[in-house]
Amino acid sequence: MEPGEVAAAVWRAESATIVGGLVRLVGDVGLAEELAQDALVAALEQWPAAGVPDTPAAWLTTVARRRALDHLRRTGRLEGLPDDGWAPEAPAPPSGATTPDDVLRLVLLTCHPALAREERTALTLRLVAGLSTAEIARAFLLHEPQVVARIARARRTLAGLGLGPETVGDRLDAVLEVVYLVFNEGYTATAGDDLLRPALVDEAVRLGRLLVEHAPGDPEVHGLVALMELQASRSAARTDAAGAPVPLDEQDRSRWDADAIRRGLTAVLRAREVQHGPPGPYVLQAAIAAGHARPDGTDWAQVAALYDLLVVVLPTPVVRLNRAVALGRVQGPAAGLAAVDEIAADGALRDYHLLAAVRADLLARLGRDAEARVEWRRAAAATTNGAERAVLLRRADALAAAAVSGPTLGPAVERFLARDDLAAASRRSYAQTLHRLVGALGDLRPLATLDAGTVAAVVTAQWGDASAATWNRHRATVRSFVAHLDRAELARDLVVRSLPARPPSGAPAAVPDGPVRERALWTLLAETGATVTDALALDVPDVGRLRCSPTTTALLAALVGDRTAGPLFLTDRRPGPTRTPGARDLCPHTGRRRLSYERAEYLFKQASGGSTLRSLRRDRQATISSSSLPFVSATAR
Repeated sequence: MEPGEVAAAVWRAESATIVGGLVRLVGDVGLAEELAQDALVAALEQWPAAGVPDTPAAWLTTVARRRALDHLRRTGRLEGLPDDGWAPEAPAPPSGATTPDDVLRLVLLTCHPALAREERTALTLRLVAGLSTAEIARAFLLHEPQVVARIARARRTLAGLGLGPETVGDRLDAVLEVVYLVFNEGYTATAGDDLLRPALVDEAVRLGRLLVEHAPGDPEVHGLVALMELQASRSAARTDAAGAPVPLDEQDRSRWDADAIRRGLTAVLRAREVQHGPPGPYVLQAAIAAGHARPDGTDWAQVAALYDLLVVVLPTPVVRLNRAVALGRVQGPAAGLAAVDEIAADGALRDYHLLAAVRADLLARLGRDAEARVEWRRAAAATTNGAERAVLLRRADALAAAAVSGPTLGPAVERFLARDDLAAASRRSYAQTLHRLVGALGDLRPLATLDAGTVAAVVTAQWGDASAATWNRHRATVRSFVAHLDRAELARDLVVRSLPARPPSGAPAAVPDGPVRERALWTLLAETGATVTDALALDVPDVGRLRCSPTTTALLAALVGDRTAGPLFLTDRRPGPTRTPGARDLCPHTGRRRLSYERAEYLFKQASGGSTLRSLRRDRQATISSSSLPFVSATAR
């Protein structure tokens, strides 16, 4: 394994422990993560030349700790640190020898009640599970910038709160949720070639056991531990020798971990002992897992009855989908398919590959092989896990003999996009819409099976909550496509939406109490009417030549601080090792890069409540004749 691969693997396994220990030392989540990443960058730079150390995790821990101590020394905070394993006089802790509660403390911190649910979830998966923003985006069917924004908001909120003693207390529900998310990421990896990430499974189970020590009288804690133990017991049988997923019914139950099942069932019994009211979601899910854990096969009747209870206390689309699977086993595939189609109609799982996979299985059991093949391929296209995709495609290929009569959707879309009379911009825009349509309906969907109701249901599921302008754009694309097919009736049910009235032009919203950077940029642009590009191109030495009002001058001085060189407006974080900018765009003092136009636009919009830099400049240019930055001339200086 190459040094870079070793560093990445160790980082994935140890980052939560390292960051958790650093948080205890420096008292700041963002700074702790930054210091830990500095250690990773040092490893990537030094290991290729010096060789991978014997204990790479301990190396990373030690370097991160030294960076933290250097930071504390520079800021005068080194005195008064707690005398524990991270105190400056103590030897560097080896891997695994840090305080065992460091990761749990980190989870408690990222589950702070001041954070919104989606923010704490994203931050926990980033810090504890070590997921990248792209992986989190895929797990929650979001765009990557949305995840970046959530994590940034969570960091800012925590930085403004200050850290104190973290206890389970009223954070228990949130902690259980994120621990189970970590487990699920390990049990079925969101992306990559492997189905399982055992380290995450083990870490989640370990955290669950720690929670039992903190809340022994809570049945849901025991329920979560039972659920994780029972599910993890099947890990060895969930993949074949080639790493391909094996469905539950086809697994060799003799390979299930009997000790884990025993621990899980014991936890179920313990949950019942301390239960004094109706069972909660984790207890019910543990009971369902126990129903699967029988050596003679799943008790589907019991599982279906438990799902009827679970869907009441946890009515999520995924729980409804699992209930549909159980219904299909107990009442037959037609009943299961009806339940799945009801879930598909509301669009909540429109990009969830298991919706298509479940539907494919039910269709195949009904003997509708051609439709099942379409659904298997649709599920394969939607998953980002390579092992799952391979299995889904094999199932589709196994139904290759099923006749597909007439032209199909995927090739028809490609022919439409390949027309010579389409401009490049139109082709790109059409492709975004139509490829989503193909993803939802399947590339092998016979055109003859399409009707107006199906098309309207898919378009509504995909873009029903979009703005009127976005909806109308996708609607127009679908209308153009079906007109090209000479099937205009397919767009009959797609109704154009009225656009909201444009707000009157006026002065953009102010940024009264935003961060210094945003306020400085705003006042500079508002005062001068200069272009955003020109403002972002300023360097620190340029500030002394600017001729601005006292307010703007004071803000710029606060923004510069002790810096003497480098870009004036900087990003919040240092760039990753693979995204190093040129020297001109990198601050020699902080290591941060120059703020980009896109990021500045986003930050300003967040700080101003919706106004954009573009609108600010447009409105200011209406009253300011000059749009150049007002520099003091050389002679005047």
